[in-house]
Amino acid sequence: MKEVTTYLNFDGNCRQAMTFYKECLGAELYLMPFSEVPGDFPPEAKNLIMHASLSKGKTLMMATDALPDRPITRGNDAWMYLNCESLEEIERLFPIFAEGGKVQMPLHDAFWGARFGVLRDRFGVGWMFSFDLPKQG
Repeated sequence: MKEVTTYLNFDGNCRQAMTFYKECLGAELYLMPFSEVPGDFPPEAKNLIMHASLSKGKTLMMATDALPDRPITRGNDAWMYLNCESLEEIERLFPIFAEGGKVQMPLHDAFWGARFGVLRDRFGVGWMFSFDLPKQG
């Protein structure tokens, strides 16, 4: 397998969610609204996002807004796994993503040797944060 890319579906708030992730992660964001692509889309889709991509280095995340006649139901079937580069980074990002969301497992030193925590952000997206702690001894 060459790579795995996460593709998220939002219920009308793709622009807000991806802009938030861009700001948190310092990534580059590309947004393509339905109004800029050919096709017979309902008028209420004009300001929705047909395609979004967020990139930083070799990392890529993509997303879209569901059309009004295809509503999204969120479950626990998709999670973003963010492997942080430093202890400082995980400690900085976790509370930012948690704001307005729900922490399901606070950051803690896990038995497998990582700083780890789980939350759902204010957009309903599940995130797992991890940082491999330096080996002791």
